Amino acid sequence: MQVCPPKYALNFLRWFCREDYLEEIEGDLVEVFEMQYETSPKKAKWKFTKGVIRYFRPEFIKSFKSSYHPTLFAMFRHNFLLAFRNFKRYKTSFLINILGLSSGIACVLLIYLWVADELSVDKFHENEQQLFQILEHRKQAGNLILFKSTSGITASSLLEDMPEVVSAVGLRRMGNSTLSIGDKNIRARGQYTGKDYFTIFSFNMLQGEASQVLVDKNSIVISESLAINLFGSTENVVGKLVEWEHEKQFQVSGVFRDVPKNSSLQFDFVLSYELFLENSRWANHWNSTGPKTFILLEEGTDIAQFNEKIANYVQQKTNNKITHRTMFATKFSDIYLKGKYENGQQAGGRIEYVRLFSLVAIFILFIACINFMNLSTARASRRMKEVGIKKAVGAHRFSLIMQYLTESTITVLISFFIALALVLIFLPQFNTLTGKQLALQLDLPLLLTVISIAVLTGLLAGSYPALYLSKFRPSAILKGNLGNSLRELLIRKGLVILQFSLSIILIVSVIVVYEQIAFVQDKNLGYNKDNIIYFRRLSGDENNLKAFLAEAKNVPGIVSISSTNHDMTGHNSGTYGVQWEGRDPNDKTEFENVVVNYDAIELLDIAIKEGRTFSEKYSGDTAKIIFNESAIKYMGMTDPIGKVIKLWGDDREIIGVVKDFHFESLREDIKPLFFRFAPQSTWNIIAKIEAGKEKEMIQQLELLVEKFYPGFPFEYQFLDQAYKAQYLAEQRVSTLSKYFAGVAIIISCLGLFGLAAFTAERRIKEIGVRKVLGASAISIVGLLSNDFTKMVLFAITIALPLSYFIAQQWLESFAYQIDLEWWYFALAGILSLLIAWFTVGLQTLKAATINPVKCLKNE
Repeated sequence: MQVCPPKYALNFLRWFCREDYLEEIEGDLVEVFEMQYETSPKKAKWKFTKGVIRYFRPEFIKSFKSSYHPTLFAMFRHNFLLAFRNFKRYKTSFLINILGLSSGIACVLLIYLWVADELSVDKFHENEQQLFQILEHRKQAGNLILFKSTSGITASSLLEDMPEVVSAVGLRRMGNSTLSIGDKNIRARGQYTGKDYFTIFSFNMLQGEASQVLVDKNSIVISESLAINLFGSTENVVGKLVEWEHEKQFQVSGVFRDVPKNSSLQFDFVLSYELFLENSRWANHWNSTGPKTFILLEEGTDIAQFNEKIANYVQQKTNNKITHRTMFATKFSDIYLKGKYENGQQAGGRIEYVRLFSLVAIFILFIACINFMNLSTARASRRMKEVGIKKAVGAHRFSLIMQYLTESTITVLISFFIALALVLIFLPQFNTLTGKQLALQLDLPLLLTVISIAVLTGLLAGSYPALYLSKFRPSAILKGNLGNSLRELLIRKGLVILQFSLSIILIVSVIVVYEQIAFVQDKNLGYNKDNIIYFRRLSGDENNLKAFLAEAKNVPGIVSISSTNHDMTGHNSGTYGVQWEGRDPNDKTEFENVVVNYDAIELLDIAIKEGRTFSEKYSGDTAKIIFNESAIKYMGMTDPIGKVIKLWGDDREIIGVVKDFHFESLREDIKPLFFRFAPQSTWNIIAKIEAGKEKEMIQQLELLVEKFYPGFPFEYQFLDQAYKAQYLAEQRVSTLSKYFAGVAIIISCLGLFGLAAFTAERRIKEIGVRKVLGASAISIVGLLSNDFTKMVLFAITIALPLSYFIAQQWLESFAYQIDLEWWYFALAGILSLLIAWFTVGLQTLKAATINPVKCLKNE
């Protein structure tokens, strides 16, 4: 049997080895290989390869000749030299292009980093394709409203009844809790979840078996950071005891790596879901909701068919007693970006901002490329003789196109490296604006993206000038029969109009977003959120609460203090357990359930429309109820004071009606709401404080908390800040829009500045003649600015209707929104016109004041 040496090594030898040595070297190596192959084939192959590498030395390497045409390299070298000479000759155009392109590419890279991070959220789970979350549409007041909460037993029930479900877990967030080791107390975010949680989700375990860490309901699983804070290390932590809320001890069964930043589920420790169900009997019934449900479906499951099966699942489980809830599953990794639904249909979400900024990136880069194209074609006449001579001596159009594409590519590459430097400089500030921790890591996806951006930008910026300059006939060029063609002027003007149209749309967008955010933050909400501090109640003892509130009233700076179960910044707790005379038995509209203590309504300055609030002057307020106007209207009541309704089967007398107030964001309509008096069920302590005494009051309050709740860290929030946090995404969009719109305007002005300079330069003799004939500097400025003014006015005419449509679409996501005032659009138009006049005016004024002798000295 004939044996052959390794092909890759033999081919490599034949490729590099000189002809006069090849036969001898190859023969020796093959002979040795065949001898050794009989004893050890593996060793023979290795030694043959090693021998080839040993001969890879200068004395044995042949000289390589380019496989390209000998003139090709010379052509590229020639093009590079011409490019650098032209850069040196036309410094202004070169600098404008570099500034515009580098700014544009830097914005594109920053936006790419942000978009890539947004698209990566929840995508890191190994089971991402089969991991789904159960959501519900609930029919309320004739509308379908999306809820992410489910009944507490949904997970176990689906796992038992649906063969497509491989695993399922319920999840209930508990917010911040106190974990203690001796005298050390740490506040951490916790949640209850099922035993399969760490096998469904890819939160990597450092210690403990993922499938076993939550089997025991007395176990706790903690994060890497929490383990270090509690124990000083992650080593030998399993088996140690941790005290939760100074009430119960749990044994550490596992340690997981800190949750990635691109996870929508953020937590520091996990307790058993069985413990939650044991302590929360309401969660064991289908008529109550609160926890979330996650399921792992079999690979290949048809999600549409599965959703048909579970649509009426709650109805089936309750023998048609609950008919207003429709269950469906959606991919968990899609919810972060596409979690918005309207009347049962998916209607966007954060994906809208991803698309918006992606479009802004394209706009900015396109505006920068327009500058390049305009300045290149505008200066075409300067290079006509060069083109004519080259064509006359036999240059092909392809070689000319390559020459101009080489120039554009070099410009883009220089701009690209400047853009990378700009990104590195501004990335910390960008992270502050976006609330992210982005980093410029040149991994393969980013490198491919960057290379693609550079190549596309080079081709886009250089394609039109290259095709335009290379098309002229040498006879016409050398005879001087070329002028500014109508087509050239129209294209150049059209690009300027497009450039400013995009800039004006961005300006209008900035104004509208700013005004809407100001509107939602300054709108009268129906309650007073200013100078109100709130913090979590740290003990369930009602007597302790009374004593704490009584002593806190004496703290200097506290105007009023009370407690509630609500944070006034969103849906907290709802029920459809309100029954009144004439209610449709099939109506399951949810009422917001707000539990309060004495003085809570007065503290928040919620206006009473009729009746009274809860007061210590009256007895039996636990059997009373207060509704908002929307609830009374929905129930169809007139003269509601004194009427009796049923809440969860118990009689409740209506003692008051408050005016409507916004307890959710302004994206939502005001929903029916009621207040009930139950101090033992409140967990947020709220205090109204004197303005200007915040620091002293907080110090006093911290001492009081330590006295009544020793060992519990004091964490507080201001209500107005918590309210503003609801619009954090919009605030960031507003801020980023300002910066990106500013960049777009600056790039547009750079292009206009360059074109104005070129126009003035070409008409320099005309200016000289006019000045000799008595024309004033102002009239010359007006003459030179006239064309640019017309272009910007045309851009305004195109951009304003488009910007109105875009703004209207964005505002539709808010239930309460500003009216699109005429002055928003007028301001954007006037601003763009003033910027254009200022930019052009700098150049035209310079040209208008030049000495006419200098203009005409060459004549």
